[in-house]
Amino acid sequence: MSTETIEAEPLLYQYRRFFANQYLHGDGIEVGALNHPLALPETARIKYVDRLSVPDLRRHYPELADEPLVEVDIIDNGEHLQTVEEASQDFVIANHFIEHCQDPITTIENLLRVLKKGGILYLAVPDKRYSFDSDRPITSFEHLLKDYQEGPENSKVSHYQEWAELVLKEADKSQVQDIVKKLIKRDYSIHFHVWESRNFLDFLVSLKNHLNFPLEVQRLFQNSSEFITILTKSR
Repeated sequence: MSTETIEAEPLLYQYRRFFANQYLHGDGIEVGALNHPLALPETARIKYVDRLSVPDLRRHYPELADEPLVEVDIIDNGEHLQTVEEASQDFVIANHFIEHCQDPITTIENLLRVLKKGGILYLAVPDKRYSFDSDRPITSFEHLLKDYQEGPENSKVSHYQEWAELVLKEADKSQVQDIVKKLIKRDYSIHFHVWESRNFLDFLVSLKNHLNFPLEVQRLFQNSSEFITILTKSR
């Protein structure tokens, strides 16, 4: 990459690439890359995972109609990765993905499952303070744990209601219910959960200490409106 290209690249993506060059090597997957795949070093080989094919993604996200999307190598639900072999990956990338997951604890469990021991989980997560989620309450660990233990279906409607009221700013209760019905019918992928960087770190520590997840936090870096988190699989 030339000096001119680096200078033109937004700082957010420069830092993403910096940490990718430092940590990502070997064979890996990126979940939900869409039109913003992570720039990787030459030592990394990547396959792209998404729940839909590119034509179906364009239909589901009409706002991306004119955007270049990565070719999907593996069609799979990124929260479960049922078609990806256990302990098969040197790294997994999931940027701006975990907040879209209805059950983030199960998702991280599965992202770790497909990693080799010592493998890297690279997450970039939007900081709610700097996004359209700014008025939403931070998702508590108790809420996430309940979704993990009982399944996320019971809280799905309340997430859509919160989205309609606090993101779309709809004050009319009947309109809120109409929005919720339309979103559920489309199975539209909103931000189901929101964090600030410090709360996300607390969440990860709770996964390790209370659920015995095999993870070590290597870095948590505030990157403009997001934070980059580097985890290693410890066993």
